[in-house]
Amino acid sequence: MAKGGFPGIPGGNMQQLMRQAQKMQQQMMQLQEELDAREYEASAGGGMVQVKINGKRELLELTIKPEAVDPDDVEMLQDMVMAAVNEALRAGEDTREKEMAKVGGASGLGGMF
Repeated sequence: MAKGGFPGIPGGNMQQLMRQAQKMQQQMMQLQEELDAREYEASAGGGMVQVKINGKRELLELTIKPEAVDPDDVEMLQDMVMAAVNEALRAGEDTREKEMAKVGGASGLGGMF
């Protein structure tokens, strides 16, 4: 092995690459914290069911309008709750993927972390 690095990679370039990787890792950790703190809202049934989640994929709020509660059609209410929660989760995941790709894909080390 060459002194200070790997064969064909001078020591200085390897140190620069490591610094760049550490910087990217710090950026990704900071971004992760920011994404965890974000909140996403979605509704279903024309606003009859509303949900709010955070970036950690935790349900923060669930609001069901009284007129959505029909004892003879509980399945409809269940479907609206699931639709609203799933839509909020999708929105959060889409945002997470886009933001992480900005950090990871920009330097060519995207698959490293």
